[in-house]
Amino acid sequence: MKKFLLVAVALLFNLCFSQNNKGKLFIIGGGSRPDFLVDRMVKEAGLNPGEMVAIFPQASTEQDSSFYYAKQQFEKRNLKAIDFAFKKGEKLPQSKLDSLKKAKLIYVGGGDQVVFMDIINAYPEVKNILKESYKNGNMIAGTSAGAAIMSEVMITGNQLKYKDYENTFDNIEPQNVEVSTGMGFINSAVIDQHFVVRSRYNRLLSLIIENPTYQGIGIDEGTAILVKNNNEAEVVGRAQVIVFKNPRRSQKLKSQKLGAQGITLDVYLNGEKFKF
Repeated sequence: MKKFLLVAVALLFNLCFSQNNKGKLFIIGGGSRPDFLVDRMVKEAGLNPGEMVAIFPQASTEQDSSFYYAKQQFEKRNLKAIDFAFKKGEKLPQSKLDSLKKAKLIYVGGGDQVVFMDIINAYPEVKNILKESYKNGNMIAGTSAGAAIMSEVMITGNQLKYKDYENTFDNIEPQNVEVSTGMGFINSAVIDQHFVVRSRYNRLLSLIIENPTYQGIGIDEGTAILVKNNNEAEVVGRAQVIVFKNPRRSQKLKSQKLGAQGITLDVYLNGEKFKF
């Protein structure tokens, strides 16, 4: 019941928020990033040589390494990468917050999306800057865990029934996909990442069967979606983006197994566009 209330509240909360955003999202499914993908991200962010990229490595257990590898891809393009790492409980100087407000591109690294949201939720002033930045026309980008946090309904990666973490869910069962609250830049879909490489179909299918008002967007590694105008997506990358829909709102339950009819699956390639 708690999960269903979370989904319902998320939908209502973000209905107004999403209608006024002028910014762009660049949501990467993890893995290595081909040069043309990074080039497109930088171009769409409107960055000129010497301008700043704000990097958030908080999702990683090794924040220094996360920042280092992200920094390389931007410095290679003559951009200034700024480390916005901080730990929970750390006092942030106003100068750091003011600097963040000037960033045309805010980039969230990989790791654990739950850890990232736990830290960000403890700093409402930072969370508000990220939301205002997107609303006012800047780009928010993220890879892996940084992709998962984009949607209001956020997959944590955990199973509720089977506590041992698995990259691949081996079932399609009710009330098993653990979700939490993400940043809420997207409100009509749920994002999953490393999608084809790690065969994450089952958990996204489970989620859209139980929550049929949402689309499920699975982004594979080395691939991104560029989101404009709140819900217009273009695939950028070397692999695929999988989109599940449950237009009939179909849901069946038998012997603790979920079923549905009329679910659609679309596979999008580099350069192809869709709405969600």
